[in-house]
Amino acid sequence: MSKGRVVLAMSGGVDSSVAACLLVEQGYDVIGLFMRTGAAPEPTACDTSSKKIRGCCSAIDAADAQRVADRLNIPFYALNFSEEFGRIKDYFVDEYLRGRTPNPCVVCNTWLKFGKLWEYAESVGADYIATGHYARIERDEDGEPGLFMADDSTKDQSYFLFGIRGDLLDRILFPIGNIPKSEVRRLAVERQLGVSQKPDSQEICFVPTGNYLDFIHRHRPDLPDEPGEIVDQDGKILATHTGIKSFTIGQRKGLGVAVGEPRYVVQLRPESQQVVIGPRELLAQSSLHAERVNWLSPRPRTEPFRAEVKIRYLHRAVPALITPLENGHVRVDFDEPQQAVTPGQAVVFYRQWQVLGGGWIV
Repeated sequence: MSKGRVVLAMSGGVDSSVAACLLVEQGYDVIGLFMRTGAAPEPTACDTSSKKIRGCCSAIDAADAQRVADRLNIPFYALNFSEEFGRIKDYFVDEYLRGRTPNPCVVCNTWLKFGKLWEYAESVGADYIATGHYARIERDEDGEPGLFMADDSTKDQSYFLFGIRGDLLDRILFPIGNIPKSEVRRLAVERQLGVSQKPDSQEICFVPTGNYLDFIHRHRPDLPDEPGEIVDQDGKILATHTGIKSFTIGQRKGLGVAVGEPRYVVQLRPESQQVVIGPRELLAQSSLHAERVNWLSPRPRTEPFRAEVKIRYLHRAVPALITPLENGHVRVDFDEPQQAVTPGQAVVFYRQWQVLGGGWIV
């Protein structure tokens, strides 16, 4: 007897392919769904560099996902989400123009993979949605479903998932959340899925080269340069620039300024187009303010509480006091000052392995 119908987001990679296999073996009625986003144009015959770059949205990836679905004898569909994905590209550009550093992977998970995916699942009468993310859904100390870090902490992706709706936690499956990456690849070999050695996706899928400025100019070809000043912490003008979109907090290279010792971007002022640079110690911040907080468990929080906090994906979680404010805002006071707190990035709150929620640094 089926354990329920599941719509699984299949990217053609090893993680979602093994997730599909495990769901079938566990007795679920699985439907594979490939999300066409228009984010990964195919390399041309003369484009030798892009052939080496792996994304997650190309026709090659769709074909790999189709082959895995055929091998598992599950229905497979490819739907066009390019219009919806355009919103993510717009957000990406708009954030840089505001002097903020965007995190499109969080937005994609919130809007598409756990937004549009659930809408489709409801339309086909599915009970669950699933992905190949490294994270877990478990019961918390109050018996409520919660989002938890993956067992393999080196691959944990829970930071990117804080924005999913709390009422969907009971409807989400992460089949590989308790499996190390090495074991996932071994399972792919054992099940002869044909994608066991496929490399992991790198960089932002719609900026596979990592050159985000080139993407901004291609996405907004009529965007004018907005020149401004590079100043030190005392306001002294050191140089000029062609737009704050070229800078991010903590940046050291490519400043176009030589003062005899390392300097970092410590502040961006979009209203005046000023870029403030200074020594590394000026990057340290004792607190931050965040908005649009999404609480997962327990929800919502109203009183100050202590938690471990991550201010970017590769940041080691550090202890802090989180004080909820009005209108979905919070103040975070770190026990020890943290380097390069960056507006536009996500701050995520943890209690040991559990994700309590997160918001957007302002």
